Amino acid sequence: MALGRHIPVLVDEVVDALQVAPGGRYCDGTIGGGGHARCILQHSAPDGVLVGLDRDPDAIRRVAGPLSAFRDRVRLCHGNFAEVVALLTKLGMIPVDGVLLDLGVSSFHFDQPERGFSFSNDGPLDMRMDPTESIPDAAQLIAQLSEQELSRLIHEYGEEPSSRRIARAIKQAQDQGQIRGTSDLARVVSVAVGGRAPRRYSKIHPATRTFMALRMAVNDELGSLRRFLETFTETLRPGGRVAVIAFHSLEDRAVKQAFAQLANPCTCPPGLPYCCCGRQPVLSLVTRRPLRPGVAELSVNPRSRSARLRVAERL
Repeated sequence: MALGRHIPVLVDEVVDALQVAPGGRYCDGTIGGGGHARCILQHSAPDGVLVGLDRDPDAIRRVAGPLSAFRDRVRLCHGNFAEVVALLTKLGMIPVDGVLLDLGVSSFHFDQPERGFSFSNDGPLDMRMDPTESIPDAAQLIAQLSEQELSRLIHEYGEEPSSRRIARAIKQAQDQGQIRGTSDLARVVSVAVGGRAPRRYSKIHPATRTFMALRMAVNDELGSLRRFLETFTETLRPGGRVAVIAFHSLEDRAVKQAFAQLANPCTCPPGLPYCCCGRQPVLSLVTRRPLRPGVAELSVNPRSRSARLRVAERL
């Protein structure tokens, strides 16, 4: 179900995975356009409660009106899901029955040129999810990094095979004052890649991976996810579930490894007849393999093509 122009990804799978039921207490740690939140509130009627978090204050303001129909069943809070324990504790909402993360950026970010996430329309090189946060924006980050550091960033976060050539071109263009906005950066990357981009990447814009890498670095997205994965079990009641939708292989790998470690934390050497370390599992895996969008969803929302949903249950 869409909320405005926003189309939530894997929404039916999320509702099923979290076992949303009347009277439940849920946390949407990335409320974004509010699509998942609306469906959770609908399926938890008449008395289910949802806390919606987002590090982007614009997202909180944007969904406040559409979700006001649910009155006191929804509570919105500006904050980073990395601090989910502190935020839910402050609201008196621990424990909850389910926690959802829909990682990455929403369609609204790409559709707002002034935020600097997209190269489709020119905008400032910002890319901060929280414009009020005192962190370097994309332009400042590029200026601070050496060519080698920028290349490593683009290669690691963007999985970009042409990272060295792109980093060299960006730093040269920056030194010459040729990068003033997102269109300039996209042009420099496109020229650097040229016609030598591998065939398997030809369906996307040459600057896509570079923009993604810079965005992830500016917002420390992997760091926030790792902090969440270290603490989220404290928010769940026994039998409560966590569902994470990832679009990037590094994020999905972090979720997979964290869930596996929490489901099997034993450090005893293989072959021992019984556990000696005393470490007990705190999660059970609901999905051994990630759930992916079907053909019908992909036809309606092509942006969902990279989505992977992993689910686990608190023991």
